[in-house]
Amino acid sequence: MAAPTALPLHMQRDRFDPPARMADLRGRPGLERVTTPLGLTAWLVTRYADVREVLGDATRFSSAGLPALPGSDDDQRAGNLLMIDPPEHTRLRRLLTGEFTVKRIRRLQPRVSEIVTDHLDAMAQAGPPADLVEQFALPIPSLVICELLGVPYADRAEFHRRASVQLDLTRPLSERGAVASESRAYMGTLVDRARAEPGEDMLGMLVREHGDDLTRAELVGVASLLLIAGHETTANMLSLGTLALLENPEQAATVRDDPEATAPAVEELMRFLSVVHSGVPRRVTRDTDVAGSPVSAGDLLVVSLPSADRDRALVEDPDRLDVGRGRASGATGSGPASHHVAFGHGVHHCLGAPLARMEMATAFPALLRRFPALAVAGEPEFRSAAVVYGLRHLPVTW
Repeated sequence: MAAPTALPLHMQRDRFDPPARMADLRGRPGLERVTTPLGLTAWLVTRYADVREVLGDATRFSSAGLPALPGSDDDQRAGNLLMIDPPEHTRLRRLLTGEFTVKRIRRLQPRVSEIVTDHLDAMAQAGPPADLVEQFALPIPSLVICELLGVPYADRAEFHRRASVQLDLTRPLSERGAVASESRAYMGTLVDRARAEPGEDMLGMLVREHGDDLTRAELVGVASLLLIAGHETTANMLSLGTLALLENPEQAATVRDDPEATAPAVEELMRFLSVVHSGVPRRVTRDTDVAGSPVSAGDLLVVSLPSADRDRALVEDPDRLDVGRGRASGATGSGPASHHVAFGHGVHHCLGAPLARMEMATAFPALLRRFPALAVAGEPEFRSAAVVYGLRHLPVTW
């Protein structure tokens, strides 16, 4: 099976924005036919209310039973929270939830601040120009998730390479499947090590506290998902979000100078950028309606998260970045922008959202304070044909 040559509509971007056609689709009744990166035909869901409906109903719209990548191993779905439904999903997620509570994440904040400071020091010592992706946006969340999971940071080059191939939709499906199996094999060695001698990291905790409730394949799947999701999404938000702020200097100054602006700014950047195009497609389990259109059991649905987050039903003037949207609701970022679907919605809402929010709330203001004259020093290289949208390179100076 060959990957489609044209980028699917729901993955197209114009720098920060979904294509103009998305706004046209939101304004019309019904659904649009698209082809997924696996070459399957699906219905595209574009409106905010409809996206929330699909993501919020795991009974009518299932994440399970989707085709696996060619060349990947038979255990690809085991432990992968994105590809299973309740009650199996509920059982696994409950075992992990304690590691991602707001209280637990607050305890990690000093270490995240230290990691951010170390990378800022290294950038300052090396001097400009710098590639913000390579020297700041990618290594910070990578080190955080490595320490959290118990993955050797010395292995980062290899797991970055494997993650990049798995998420790169220009690669042959067989190559992506084979690399997915490589990734699981690597994580299997770490799981076996943790089972033999559990440490204080998350893998060790899962083995000590839930070793009888989780199979080896489930441990491998959970850890593999957290490793990829824990650095890819946050890294692209840090680089793309920095570029968006630099192109809006007044808003960058607000994030730099006003601590109470940070939380609302993070929510607005998540809404405005929505780096995950669609997440896992949903399979319709019974004949029903979506967006006023009939869909049949077995049909595939793809939700456009960026389109939903640019819907006027969510915020006014949605195509404008405004880090102050949530200020009227206080410093918690609880205004309209915080109701975005960039972290998903429903039972599959991103488990690591509190960690991602904390990393961004720490990194953005720290970067802008350390380098108040930070500026783009060349043409950014955008990455469109990937599961997570973002930047390959962002040259900066100060």
